[in-house]
Amino acid sequence: MIGRGSDAPEALHVIRGFLRFPGSALLCVAALLALCTGGEGAAFARAPVGRVSAGAAAEVRVAATVKPKPKPRPRPKPPTLTVSLDTAHPGATIPADFLGLSFEMSSLPQMARYADRGNLVTLLRSLGTGVLRFGGVSADTRIAWTDSRTPRPSWASGVVDADDFRQLASLAAESGWHIVLTLGIVHFEPQAAAREAAAAKAALGPWLQAFELGNEPNSYALHDMRTEPWGVEQYDQQVAAYREAIGALAPGVPVWGPDVSGSSAFGTWGPGEVVAQQPAMLTGHHYPLGCEQKNPVPSITSLLSQPIRRKEIGSIQRYVRISQSANLPFRLDETNSVSCGGVAGISDTFASALWAAGFLPQVMSDGAAGVNMHGNVSRCTGYSPLCAAGAEELATGELQAQPEWYSLLMVGRLIGDRPLPTRVVRSPRSVNLQVRGFRAPDGRIDLVIANDEPLGKRGAVVRVRVGSGYVAGSTLALTGASLKATDGTELGGVEVAPDGSWSGGRYGVARVRGGVLSVRVPAASGMLVSVSAPVAQ
Repeated sequence: MIGRGSDAPEALHVIRGFLRFPGSALLCVAALLALCTGGEGAAFARAPVGRVSAGAAAEVRVAATVKPKPKPRPRPKPPTLTVSLDTAHPGATIPADFLGLSFEMSSLPQMARYADRGNLVTLLRSLGTGVLRFGGVSADTRIAWTDSRTPRPSWASGVVDADDFRQLASLAAESGWHIVLTLGIVHFEPQAAAREAAAAKAALGPWLQAFELGNEPNSYALHDMRTEPWGVEQYDQQVAAYREAIGALAPGVPVWGPDVSGSSAFGTWGPGEVVAQQPAMLTGHHYPLGCEQKNPVPSITSLLSQPIRRKEIGSIQRYVRISQSANLPFRLDETNSVSCGGVAGISDTFASALWAAGFLPQVMSDGAAGVNMHGNVSRCTGYSPLCAAGAEELATGELQAQPEWYSLLMVGRLIGDRPLPTRVVRSPRSVNLQVRGFRAPDGRIDLVIANDEPLGKRGAVVRVRVGSGYVAGSTLALTGASLKATDGTELGGVEVAPDGSWSGGRYGVARVRGGVLSVRVPAASGMLVSVSAPVAQ
């Protein structure tokens, strides 16, 4: 401080001199600093006051106004998910025919002829074995059976006949996929349905897996297909008449049902079906968003939101819980993103692939016997894993893989695995990722991850304790240009070829250190991570 040492009186004299000049306060500060720190500034401070040059004063002003550089801010940590897998309590093995497709009955005559044309056979084979279901609202309201004894009714806009079933049998045999047929009951014609069932059994033989009777019968009164009262009791009476007629002409074919519109109806219709009809499989539908829904309005944001994801978990678990209480399997035989055919800009985008990449492993983990993704090959702007780009492609069977197809390809690699109870801790809690774990028969650990965050957000780090002995694994990325992109989806950096094949893609490397797998998953992408089983010593 000033006053310490022999220079103090001289300093006071210098300061008083500075105060006579413009900018004197700044010079005073400089003098004080110089005396406190010594060096060349001290000599400057002892110079005669009248001889301080303008240049020196300017230098002092510049030096006094230079600010120190701010320290760089540390980069924020990326979102992190810490995943725990319960390897001691795996679920049931995922069956070979878990994956399936569902189409309107109105598309059956067209698709049946793809057995010897187009690329559908190759596309189906790329998923392994599966189940093709033909049903939907058209089975009840627009498509009728016709043969020599059954003329086309006035209400029907289209028909199926024995030749269609023979063509369909060829498609089944070429692809290795089994067939489920919906027999309509809205127009109450049990004898015509029995003749249709007999023709299907004769043509399809072992490829015919089951019949369903009616599509979403719980909604008939709502859509003016039945008058009130209409419920499980009235449905059972009509289904009993159908089953008696079918049993006489086509005995031994399993019946599935009740094929309700959603899990909220299943609480009544599921047990009712069990008691009255003893089906081989309980079935129902699921759409996370409704075409006329107001809260939330269908959008990409709502489709991938955490509230919708939580509702989906509750819906599937309700289906499975009721079915398991009756000791019957449950199949989600119709599902997709937005009901009523889907919404362009949502159902046909990469966002739908991310939705499926998170949803399908959840259905597996909750114990369902299978799932059928619903679609319409003649409309690429709605929901459909496969579609024809135009009338010519529809005729020749040259189908293109839509974004959702790539999720089926990725999830199909889990067939034969057993789901593992999976606990996820998110940091921060708002990070929007889905993770499910599985164990393969050889001990390999498989993880399916869907990062639902939009492009522009930071990628997330997923850490999983897999245990000692695991060293490294592989990653297979599901990517798209953006959530809104309708083309350019790739699995492992590779698109499905025009002939329907997928070459297998390119794999990344996943490292394991100290028994912990750590992998970074970019925003708006999915990933299959496979960690090879430890090698026995």
